[in-house]
Amino acid sequence: MVKIIVDCFGGDRSPQANIDGALAALQNFDDLHIILTGDEEILKSELATREYPADRLEIVHAPEVITCEDKPTDAIRLKRNSSMMKAVMMLRDDDSIGGMVSAGSTGALVTGALVRVGRLAGVIRPAFCPVLPTMDGGIVGICDSGANVEVQPDMLRQFAIMGSIYMETVYGVKNPRVALLNVGVEAEKGDTLRQETYKLLQETDCINFVGNMESRDLLSGKYDLVVCDGFSGNVLVKTTEGTALELLKMLKKSIFSRTVYKIGALFMKKMFADMKSFMDYQNYGGSVLIGTSKVVVKGHGSSKAKAIEKCIEQAYRMETGAIGPRIETELAKYSHYEE
Repeated sequence: MVKIIVDCFGGDRSPQANIDGALAALQNFDDLHIILTGDEEILKSELATREYPADRLEIVHAPEVITCEDKPTDAIRLKRNSSMMKAVMMLRDDDSIGGMVSAGSTGALVTGALVRVGRLAGVIRPAFCPVLPTMDGGIVGICDSGANVEVQPDMLRQFAIMGSIYMETVYGVKNPRVALLNVGVEAEKGDTLRQETYKLLQETDCINFVGNMESRDLLSGKYDLVVCDGFSGNVLVKTTEGTALELLKMLKKSIFSRTVYKIGALFMKKMFADMKSFMDYQNYGGSVLIGTSKVVVKGHGSSKAKAIEKCIEQAYRMETGAIGPRIETELAKYSHYEE
């Protein structure tokens, strides 16, 4: 049985979206057991109107809630009875629990995971790795997307190794094509950090490094994983998501600007629906925090039930794929370079 904890009071749509997503995930996997953390009375009241396999769902009372206004260090120290910190502590202390999912405060989750749960052997810094859809119907991972603003070449190499294993284990991408985010595709482009990282990635046999990538090619389908520092990665992901959403808004506005466009749109209704679904981040889960000793998945703050369901699926596949031991084995091959 695979046990996953869900922080039910993290996110803008909690606890309803978190509960609905958890129940949907239970229907997808017969060997999945979910633990919900949060106010027991509220959770029981919500579950009273739903049908679910009671033998594979349990509640752990955690009356406090960590908000985005709470300082991460204060939150993990002072709000130990919060739904997030209760989940973090259970994840650390119970060997039978494989991972956790939260759509709550990113800072508190990262701090809690690093301080309480810890890192895999050999990992310098864990990194966030969300995925986005590509124009050829595939996906691309971005590692890191916000956990580490300042990095060194050896850290970026670890992101490439961990991200490659993640893309292969969870999404079945064989021999993922790894690119380094840069200002040009030529090997000599970029600052010292990018140039030194380029050389390291070329020397790393366990990854399929294909060179530099310019940000405009993120969704081209030419790459399976993009390696970058957390600052650049965060800007890259949010700019791409924001541009896609604004283009959809502009398209909708244009359609309703003239009657003839409205008539034409009726014949293309299915296409527009497919496009909206394709570009909706809710269908792609959350950002996994790769490199922690237990599986941690961070959902978007505005996650709906579908996104929570996908986050749980990510955690399930990481645990069943034994991603932790695989990462430790590969990183050990290069540890002498980083001592």
